[in-house]
Amino acid sequence: MQARELDVIIAGVGGQGNVRSAQILGSAAVKAGFRARVSDVFGIAQRGGPVLSHIRIGTEIYGSMVKDHGADIVLGLEPMECLRAVSKFLKLGGLAIMSERPIYPVEVNTGKMEYPKMGEMLRMIREVASKVIVLDATKVAEGFGIPIAANIVMLGVLAGTSALPFPPDLLKESIREVIPRSIEANLKAFDAGMSIGSKGA
Repeated sequence: MQARELDVIIAGVGGQGNVRSAQILGSAAVKAGFRARVSDVFGIAQRGGPVLSHIRIGTEIYGSMVKDHGADIVLGLEPMECLRAVSKFLKLGGLAIMSERPIYPVEVNTGKMEYPKMGEMLRMIREVASKVIVLDATKVAEGFGIPIAANIVMLGVLAGTSALPFPPDLLKESIREVIPRSIEANLKAFDAGMSIGSKGA
């Protein structure tokens, strides 16, 4: 077991499965013999509002919140929330994994705000991250008939990068325990994500 700490931020909007993803990641870390702290921060409106999950993994973990510019990894379930999390939390040279399908906030839908251009967001993310993996996680999950499992695809991508200090099988165990239905389809979505992560595509 490695002694180093690993700080992860999962960024998305309400309804994308942020909290469940964090639970799965924290549970797998504990199975591996690490300590894990998981904390979720919600925006004004839970469904459709910003959600940040802080996951801290290590042999000795005390605080539950990742420090500014202290995250090793940002997992972005939504592009604009990914950019926000990278800007505030990702350490220089960290890993960013982003699902590129946007969920437009009310301000964009009502014309009060313009959604940032994807190319510009990626440029800004790449100024901080040494490695950026971009995919449409919802599209991958749709291939298994469960579009809601985009978060599981993203966990698979993370596992495929080998950035975690424990094997993917522990994440699969946690998925079986935490996900209430369509477990086999979720595991296939996870494996598809792993394949993407291992290629770094």
